[in-house]
Amino acid sequence: MSAPDLLIRDGLVFDGTGAPGRTATVVVREGRVERITDEPVQGGPDTVEIDAAGCWVTPGFIDMHTHYDAEVEAAPALSESLRHGVTSVVVGSCSLSLAVGTNEDLADLFCRVEAVPRDIVLPVLEQHRDWETHAEYLEHLGALPLGPNIASFAGHSAIRAHAMGLERSLTRGLKPTADELARMEGMVTDALDAGYLGLSIMTLTWDKLDGDRFRSRPLPSTFATWGEYWRLLREVRRRERIFQAVPDITTKANAVLFYLTSLGWFRKPLKTTIISLMDTRADRLIAGIVGRAASAFNAIGADFRLQALPEVFDLWADGMDVVVFEEFGAGTAALHLKDPEERARLVQDPAYRDQFRQQWTNRWLPRVFHRDFNESEILSCPDASLVGRSFSDIARERGQDVVETFLDLVARYGNDVRWYTVVANDRPDVLRWIVKHPAAQIGFSDAGAHLRNMAHYNFPLRLLRLVRDAEADGRPIMTLEHAIHRVTGELAEWFGLDAGVIAPGKRADLVVLDPANLDGRVDEAHEAPMPEFGGLVRLVRRNDDLVRAVAVNGRVAVRDGQIDDAVGKERGFGQVLRAV
Repeated sequence: MSAPDLLIRDGLVFDGTGAPGRTATVVVREGRVERITDEPVQGGPDTVEIDAAGCWVTPGFIDMHTHYDAEVEAAPALSESLRHGVTSVVVGSCSLSLAVGTNEDLADLFCRVEAVPRDIVLPVLEQHRDWETHAEYLEHLGALPLGPNIASFAGHSAIRAHAMGLERSLTRGLKPTADELARMEGMVTDALDAGYLGLSIMTLTWDKLDGDRFRSRPLPSTFATWGEYWRLLREVRRRERIFQAVPDITTKANAVLFYLTSLGWFRKPLKTTIISLMDTRADRLIAGIVGRAASAFNAIGADFRLQALPEVFDLWADGMDVVVFEEFGAGTAALHLKDPEERARLVQDPAYRDQFRQQWTNRWLPRVFHRDFNESEILSCPDASLVGRSFSDIARERGQDVVETFLDLVARYGNDVRWYTVVANDRPDVLRWIVKHPAAQIGFSDAGAHLRNMAHYNFPLRLLRLVRDAEADGRPIMTLEHAIHRVTGELAEWFGLDAGVIAPGKRADLVVLDPANLDGRVDEAHEAPMPEFGGLVRLVRRNDDLVRAVAVNGRVAVRDGQIDDAVGKERGFGQVLRAV
């Protein structure tokens, strides 16, 4: 027999099933794990060997909620996830997919919602588009030199716009014709036949369209009735695929419909995963309510999950360019204006300021964002004397209402005033409760979106740090092997992915971590340019000393924090994953 292709020697191997780790060597041949052994193994002249003594060896991590749909076309290495040990990603989230529709429609649907520049995404689509159907889209992805593996949901907004035409799909009260609904149903069936994980929808109206034709209208999925959703979900339920959804998290009024839809009384339960189990500063009760409701419904026949992050949910903003301002009308009115001078004139208008203040301070209007300017820090500004201070502090110094101060600074400096706040998960005890909740799914990174606003690419590493530190503090959350299972095998099994475990015959997606470097650096945020996106500066967290190696399909893609030159250029690393 020929020598192995890859040997990862003498690491503490966690197989992704929740079993305790054991010191062993992982032997890889032809992209698959051949065996895990504690006996000596001889390599050959072409064998890649990694000394993992003192390190943890885990399955590749799974990111179940990304918006890499556009980035994968321009930069298929998806290196920002890969470098953190994420070897499988899921696109098509939040009703958004690039599988069907015109290029212009898809750019309008995707870009403002996910805070990715339209003037970059539309040319990328026009250059790379060689597909028309759901099946052809997966074939296209499979032909790219992918870094990680990739799977997809079918996006309801894209399907609805393609079946009805974008304008009709955005018209309040207009239901699809019988032919249009049948066409939608056919597209969902075709997607499931091709191996899509299921259907994603959106009911949150604060996500708005880009472009000039229908700018600032909510996504098509929000105009559908529940009757339409249920019709399209029949085949999803029958095949035991996934219903991914965004409830109306501003009012939270429709959340119960998602619980009820998942129930399996007299039928199969519908696997349902929604955003999000999060301890928001705006509502300290909501995490407990939705978490306990999920447990109660699962106990009576539902199969319901809540996506969650194992870390503080923090946010960076350039002026008003951040999605939380879309949750109230005055914020949307400002973001509707693309021209900085027009926006500046609007925010200086006294009538607009009165409207903004009334909505910002109204305690009875539903909200997700805390809207507390005490909880802000200016990070950069042309006026250097303001850096490091909160808007509230500056307002007190000026003797102004804080809303006036904020709008003055936005009018004067626009996006050149960059500031920071924490939105959720700032209470350690509640965060520990969230990550160990049986209905929680650890993920929801939004990787590939909100490039200037969030940096959750390394969430699996932050989970491991949280769990290890809690153990050291004498307040354990879960075992290390359980934590690894939560971001590998547990997700793979529920989503129906051939991934997430280290076992003979399984795909060799592997990560080598040095626990000596699992420290506070996992929280440090940095900025990095994206050459493929015109040099746009993305917010990132980097852990190069922690991630010793990452292998995808048996090929080492990352070594000591460095991405192999072949990643994103040669095929043979990531593959398209179809539902199993």
